Amino acid sequence: MKKKLVIISIVILVVSIIGGYFLFKKIEQKKEEEKIKNAIVIIDYKENLTTEFLSEVKVSDFITNINGTITNDYKINTTKIGKKEIKYEYINEENIKLKQSFTINIVDTTAPVIWLGNSYTVSLGSKDTMLEKILCGDNYDANPTCEIIGEYDMNVAGTYPLTFKATDSSGNVTEKDFNLNVKKPVPNTGNNTTNNNTPAPKTNFSDVIANYKNANTEIGLDISEWQGVVDFNKLKEAGVEFVFLRVGGTKGITGDYFLDSKFEDNIKKANEAGMPVGIYFYSYANSKEKAIKDAKWILEQIKDYKIDLPIAFDWENWSFYNEFNLSFFGLTDMANAFLDTFKDAGYQGLLYSSKTYLENIWLKTDYPVWLAHYAKSTSYKGEFEFWQICSNGRVDGINGDVDINIRYKK
Repeated sequence: MKKKLVIISIVILVVSIIGGYFLFKKIEQKKEEEKIKNAIVIIDYKENLTTEFLSEVKVSDFITNINGTITNDYKINTTKIGKKEIKYEYINEENIKLKQSFTINIVDTTAPVIWLGNSYTVSLGSKDTMLEKILCGDNYDANPTCEIIGEYDMNVAGTYPLTFKATDSSGNVTEKDFNLNVKKPVPNTGNNTTNNNTPAPKTNFSDVIANYKNANTEIGLDISEWQGVVDFNKLKEAGVEFVFLRVGGTKGITGDYFLDSKFEDNIKKANEAGMPVGIYFYSYANSKEKAIKDAKWILEQIKDYKIDLPIAFDWENWSFYNEFNLSFFGLTDMANAFLDTFKDAGYQGLLYSSKTYLENIWLKTDYPVWLAHYAKSTSYKGEFEFWQICSNGRVDGINGDVDINIRYKK
């Protein structure tokens, strides 16, 4: 009997303690709620709570005055236009933590891009609609409205003044006036020699070293099966300090993967010669999923070799761009997905593209740039780590032309 009473007493005591604890917590919670309810909140926001698509802004950028300190002044994701609620916390002057929020409007005010000169020429009787071949794209809208304004007849030779108009989903408009030239095909006489088609002089590797080599640069090449059999020991003797090797590609947009016929031989010889190696891949990807699939295929091909330099995403399918339903953001996001796959696997990433596309289409990526610009000096204003300076280089160890590149170590 006594034992039973002791057990009952213990149960009552435990229940009392638990009940007291929860009662205490409830009282404390109510006090805290009252404290927060009566806390002094002084916050002034900017009059115009609007920001641009892909702008780099933080919570504090929209606050002009606050009686305390923001505890989580984070970078706001601006990759989707429209209204967005911004939640944050701050500690006021009474040392009370308070939850706050405001709403911003993310907008796109950038007009579409029309890749077109002052004239466009077709052969008489052409079925070209121009809307398929002339690149018409937008930074946000994957399918801007593109149209040709004016009258023309592909079956009647002549010059037709027209306007190409592009409108994105935010109402931004680009118009480009151009002349459509419909011409009769010129007969091929078999004689293509003129006074104006003298081949450009070759670029000697030794001259590039003389003009561009310094403490901050390295001079190298990018090589594929088109260079045939390469003597890497001779390349080293000539002063070549690194190489990018083509690993392979796909046979068109939906085709099978193929390994560059010289890749295995080239990378084995480069590794044996102790020459730093990077990789490039010509991609036909039209989605993030396809880009990641490309990257995983490459990882399988390079896993047994020493890779010292980045793996480059080479995407140049501009003539098919209108078919892909990609915004410039979508294109850049696809490149990042490709390169992220290598970063996760412990490799470096690199975006390869020419100057004009870097300036007009590619958005800012998370990775360094390999600039293609065939000139003695580049006017490209963006940052780049590698510069492909020419495609007509000549160097001992390779029979024929080869691309020459400069690496900037800082």
